[in-house]
Amino acid sequence: MNASAIAAALGERAEAVCRRYLPRGRRQGRYWVAGDLDGSPGRSLYVRLSGPGTPGKWTDAATGEHGDLLDIVRHRVRAPTLRAALDEARAFLALPGEPAATRGDAYDATEAARRLWRRCRAIGGTHAERYLLARGLARCRFAALRFHPALRYREGASVKRLPALVAAVTGDNGAVTGVQRTWLDPRSPAKAGVAAPRKALGRIHGHAVRFGSPDGALLVGEGIETVLSLVAAMPQTVAAAALSAGSLGAFAPPPGVARLIVARDNDAEGERAAERLARRCARAGVAATVVVPDGGDFNDDLLALGPAALAARLGPLLRFAGAGDARA
Repeated sequence: MNASAIAAALGERAEAVCRRYLPRGRRQGRYWVAGDLDGSPGRSLYVRLSGPGTPGKWTDAATGEHGDLLDIVRHRVRAPTLRAALDEARAFLALPGEPAATRGDAYDATEAARRLWRRCRAIGGTHAERYLLARGLARCRFAALRFHPALRYREGASVKRLPALVAAVTGDNGAVTGVQRTWLDPRSPAKAGVAAPRKALGRIHGHAVRFGSPDGALLVGEGIETVLSLVAAMPQTVAAAALSAGSLGAFAPPPGVARLIVARDNDAEGERAAERLARRCARAGVAATVVVPDGGDFNDDLLALGPAALAARLGPLLRFAGAGDARA
């Protein structure tokens, strides 16, 4: 059975899968409801248990992520490869192991992300850099950001090629686990006018796009533009972008980080994510400071106030060593 067949078999036992891998969730009508892919209590993640629709399909309303039960199994057991996730799923379904001759044939999203990353080029002088400069992000030539001049974008049966900003998502060891793709308007420094100009590929949840190597302190936020706004205002800041509220809430401070500054977005999902991360920091003995923008996010504040004013407002807060929640 290939990955699609395994996912379908898991869907036929969707509630049993959820009870095993998301045990802190609960059934609500035709859905299993949980807080996130880590199985936290809450109402953000919905897994379809029965039709209409395909059983086993899930959506996280907070992050926009979606997939099938094989994705959940892979995430929950931290399977390093699709093969390992398939082995775990077969064990749950009491199916025989995959024959050695067929291994490696299934699609591996992480490896696909790494192949895409290798095909991209440095961001300097490209349309992706012009897009970031238009957002007020003068310091953006980081190794974690690259450019693809004509990246495939699929929308239903339609396929087109558009320039794209591609960001590498990595774990603590620096290995690429996924990428985030932001398709751009080829004629202006703005996101492309498509239904979903941003899409993730590979393992994203709990990982981050990293801008520098932390030495004791690290700033982490949701979006790339949000995080780079703070770097623009305070160039010595070492930062990471978790890419979504759900992933921010699942972020783990890297080894050696004693202090984490959490730059959340100014909405309910951002607040809940920051609270989850602050609790994790407290358990790990890491001091956490949560900062909140006046606008929707810190890129809104950067464009409204300018980098000097943003630095003047945030500097004292970021030097505060204890835990708390401060409005910038």
